[in-house]
Amino acid sequence: MEQKKNINIIVGTNNAGKLREIKDLLPKNLIIYSPQELKLKSPKENGKSFKENSLIKAKFFSKKTKMICLADDSGLEINILNKKPGIFSSRWAGPKNNFNIAISKVFDELKKKDLNWKSKKILAQFICVLTLYWPNGKFVNSIGKIKGYISSKKKGKNGFGYDPIFKPLNKKLTFGEMKSKDKHKIDHRFQAFKKIKKFL
Repeated sequence: MEQKKNINIIVGTNNAGKLREIKDLLPKNLIIYSPQELKLKSPKENGKSFKENSLIKAKFFSKKTKMICLADDSGLEINILNKKPGIFSSRWAGPKNNFNIAISKVFDELKKKDLNWKSKKILAQFICVLTLYWPNGKFVNSIGKIKGYISSKKKGKNGFGYDPIFKPLNKKLTFGEMKSKDKHKIDHRFQAFKKIKKFL
């Protein structure tokens, strides 16, 4: 069987949890770099959608490094909060990326909407848009989604971000309680990656 040649790629995120998850999905023939290793700060994400922000990051890091870049923009949409936090999911965590703050904010917003929210099924979905950007300006993107409910309290220490409060449909555990290999078989990032991996 023909061996795939090694390819340099930068994963366009300074989020350690996201970087770890994307690295786990990528083929072994890729030589993977991160912005942190190359001392690159993330660009300003001023897009109006996950797709726009994903492209902003992929283009920025590809141009800076002259490498192929795979960038992700993802977040949590909660139906009764008009799809918030949405593209502001990481911003709800504040400048220090503290997701305890973000999760408290989710609970506060749900309480404002409905004092009895904890006894109800609060529908939500995780969305991920991945963009692959080549130094010649060519790019492709893909979208992955997983639907579920908001847990009434934080459960589990695995994963990152909102994982401890997101319970996928037909599952008993939150993402925070799942083993990473089980989460990675179903989550939004995996769904998006399945569609884009043929380009790698």
